[in-house]
Amino acid sequence: MNRTILNKEISPIGLGCMNLSWAYGTPPDDKQKVRLLNEALDLGYQHLDTANIYGQGANEELLRDAVMHRRPEFLLATKTGIIVDGPRRGIDCSPTAILDSLDQSLKRLGTDYIDLFYLHRFDHSTPIADSIGAMSQAIEAGKILGYGVSEWNAEHIREAHAIHPMSAVQTEYSLWTRNPELGVLAATKELGVALVAFSPIARGALGGKLRDPTTLEVNDLRRSHPRFNAENWSKNLLLINKFDEIAMREGLTSAQLALGWVLAQGTHIHAIPGTTDLDHLRSNAEISGASIDTSVLEKVDQLINQGTVHGHRYPVVMRATIDTEDYS
Repeated sequence: MNRTILNKEISPIGLGCMNLSWAYGTPPDDKQKVRLLNEALDLGYQHLDTANIYGQGANEELLRDAVMHRRPEFLLATKTGIIVDGPRRGIDCSPTAILDSLDQSLKRLGTDYIDLFYLHRFDHSTPIADSIGAMSQAIEAGKILGYGVSEWNAEHIREAHAIHPMSAVQTEYSLWTRNPELGVLAATKELGVALVAFSPIARGALGGKLRDPTTLEVNDLRRSHPRFNAENWSKNLLLINKFDEIAMREGLTSAQLALGWVLAQGTHIHAIPGTTDLDHLRSNAEISGASIDTSVLEKVDQLINQGTVHGHRYPVVMRATIDTEDYS
């Protein structure tokens, strides 16, 4: 069943495109990337999510080359605000940075408008009114249709929304990352803002395949995440094995059960799992129209949650960039 975002009714399962260019080991070759993106559209995916920092712009260029000839078929989302430029690291959501970055993204994407433009992180050095003013200016210019924010807390979301209504909030949300339940989930529902869940399959932990994080490539981002280290993983794997058993009994893939749980937490929720595997792409799409018994959802909710999972969701160095409410 479709759900609303940017006043459009689309499938609640979109595609996070990051790992086609960056973060989770060696990306597929160009031919495979193009095939997967077009297959996604053929399967009915209507929401493609990227960012200017994914592969230092390469991910946006990939979408340009692979699917921009099919532009009317999908909602296009990208992001700005995180600075990764040689030795320069940080967050810049100043008006000048936002508008300059937007023009660069439009050029890389090969389009004259972006449906949904996110502030990728919260900038403590720039007043919210200034950042949202730039977003409003971009909307008035027709360069974006709406704006969103990523990993912001409920208070800041409300403040921004009061200045100019936002269309979406993107945040990590899955059975094992429950931070939105501390405020963002309720705020987005109340304001009528779509919540877009990234990493809804727990960065692959609930995908039914990963058994030993030491087999991940050395450049895989998960190697630095506490939940995947040797001490925590051995405990988390016990939960994952039980979760996989439940999914199998229900005739679902583990990923489908993880996605089904996320979507069941609110009718305003969308999910953007990433994958480089065509079979996973197909099975993930199927869950958008499926119905999972409430008792099953309650069972996995009790099995995997903030109280049962071991380790923080982010390494210490990354936590300072996150504005979303956190567990003490």
